[in-house]
Amino acid sequence: MSQDLFRNDAYLTECTATVTAITPQGIVLDRTVFYPLGGGQAGDTGLLVLADGSEIVIGDTRKGKAEDGSFNDEIGHLPPSDVLIQLFNQEQTAAVRLAVGDTVTARIDWARRHRLMRFHTSTHLLCHLVPQLVNGCSITPDYARLDFNMTDALDKDLLTAGIARLVAAAHPVTVGAITDAELDANPELVKSMSVQPPRGSGKVRMIRIGTEEMIDFQPCGGTHVANTAEIGPVVVTKIEKKSASTRRVVLGFTP
Repeated sequence: MSQDLFRNDAYLTECTATVTAITPQGIVLDRTVFYPLGGGQAGDTGLLVLADGSEIVIGDTRKGKAEDGSFNDEIGHLPPSDVLIQLFNQEQTAAVRLAVGDTVTARIDWARRHRLMRFHTSTHLLCHLVPQLVNGCSITPDYARLDFNMTDALDKDLLTAGIARLVAAAHPVTVGAITDAELDANPELVKSMSVQPPRGSGKVRMIRIGTEEMIDFQPCGGTHVANTAEIGPVVVTKIEKKSASTRRVVLGFTP
């Protein structure tokens, strides 16, 4: 399995790691700071720096899949497809040499990750302002969107003002956990209809925003900023009626 260092510290930008496998699904490390695509959040990009100083560009990060199609505990770091094929086949023509057991430095594109963290935390603020179940989510470096299961109209300016107020209030954002049993006893904590929190370990990772005032508290595996003030200026760029029971809210950063 890959130790996911980003779960406990989203501000880690690099780590040393050992290559444990090279598969068609990517380069697998024993530990990583790279977040894999999941929960609506895009996978990280960056570099693997080898012992000789050469670099492998990582254009995406994905969870590993078992033969039955289910996700496993491996995290695949994906270089360009031609590079991955050469590494997997250990072709002598490969410009970069990498083998199982090698030590590398895994380094994320921090500017891109930080935008993802800011957007992801913004979507939690939006959940506070629109207390409806979410049936779709996408968090990219350029925008974020949430699809709410609702029929009422939403006001773009009011939502933008509400987010600005919560950002300016500088609410702390903390990572914690509750037991599976506690989540079962409080099913209203799950606000997503499309993505269910992972179970099986006995603990469910939770994101909390606010201390004296509870802004948001829900299961989430993504990366977030430590304080809402760090989000900066965010605006609602679009509200769409996607279906009779779905309202889509799109967020963007101001220039």
